[in-house]
Amino acid sequence: MDKVQVIIQAGDGGNGVVSFRHEKFVDRGGPDGGDGGKGGDIVLIASSNQDTLSRFRHQPRLVATVGTDGSKRRRHGKDGDNLNVKVPIGTIISDKEGTIIADLTQDNEQVVIARGGKGGFGNAHFTSSVRQAPRIAEKGEKGESLEATLELKMIADVGLVGLPNAGKSTLLSIISNAHPAVADYPFTTLTPNLGVVDVDDAGSLLVADIPGLIEGASEGKGLGDEFLRHVERTAVLIHLIDIYNADASAAYKTIQTELKAYKVNLAKLPQLVVLTKIDGLDQKQVSTKLKQLKTSLPKSTKLLAISAKTGDGVQELLHTTLQLSKRVRKAKKAASHKSLPVIRLADEEGWKVEVTRQGYVVTGLKIERFAMRTDFANPAGLERLRIIMKKMGIMHELERKGIKPGQKIQIGPSQGQKIEF
Repeated sequence: MDKVQVIIQAGDGGNGVVSFRHEKFVDRGGPDGGDGGKGGDIVLIASSNQDTLSRFRHQPRLVATVGTDGSKRRRHGKDGDNLNVKVPIGTIISDKEGTIIADLTQDNEQVVIARGGKGGFGNAHFTSSVRQAPRIAEKGEKGESLEATLELKMIADVGLVGLPNAGKSTLLSIISNAHPAVADYPFTTLTPNLGVVDVDDAGSLLVADIPGLIEGASEGKGLGDEFLRHVERTAVLIHLIDIYNADASAAYKTIQTELKAYKVNLAKLPQLVVLTKIDGLDQKQVSTKLKQLKTSLPKSTKLLAISAKTGDGVQELLHTTLQLSKRVRKAKKAASHKSLPVIRLADEEGWKVEVTRQGYVVTGLKIERFAMRTDFANPAGLERLRIIMKKMGIMHELERKGIKPGQKIQIGPSQGQKIEF
């Protein structure tokens, strides 16, 4: 499982309470209503101990606990527990519009994907010299919720691509301790395989073997291009071509076409083209095949020939791949430091009044949060909201737009709360 849909729901905040101290021999004890607790967050954590998203097939809902309500004697409600969810390294989280929210690429990297709602204030919070017995308490805020897609893209240095039976799995099994299925029929590999390759004392490579592509894969033929997401992050592609293929140039062009047709043009990635299974041919036959294929390749493309069975050319391939991978990674790292992200602060104070067929609609982050925390069944709480709207200038703008006494004001888009002017 490398792609799943989940429903994420952070915990709601607890409600504040209206309470007054009533004890014998304590005259005018005053308000003592406590605040509600904060709702739990949903936190995703990248873990090297996870390698699949299969757990979410049977657990498509991630729900954190809610904060409890406050109580008398200024007792604060208990905060909800955060829900910590481990996912494989290389997991991308995006919303239902396809916007990427987070990309977890390091072990133990974590992100709060949905924040729990704040707890509402109890009436003890609203005491002042002129308001000594407030009967106002806020409701807790709703926790954030969203429908998200979790997509796993392997963090590999090298991706092995090619037509079925090009020798990808055989090569991976020879150069690493991975044990992919190897057989003499097409589509032996049905899922991507990973292997760690030690290149003498020069370093190591993480190599991904991608199931064989065929012509029309981008249109869903064969195994389709479903697994190409796993080579999006790679530094280098090794394109394997069976030397016994009747037309090696056509085989090369077929795979290049499918790489270009993918949603990200993978043909732009640095590539090494490798003829495999040369153990059955003499040196002259191999040289002839190399010359024929060379005419179809871009001038800068490195062309090699190997035999995984005998080991001929394998070490040269690994050293060439390691050097190229290091250069590409270094260039990408330098490029990432050149551009700094632009940080935009959300405008919490801003608001807008619109006249619609249904009446007057007020939108704005701050006023919507106040409305969410207001108990509309409590006249004192409703009056407090009107005072806040007056101080923010919203009431003046409503009067300017022609609102009349008795008309309804909707706060927030779609199903927002409504009050009477």
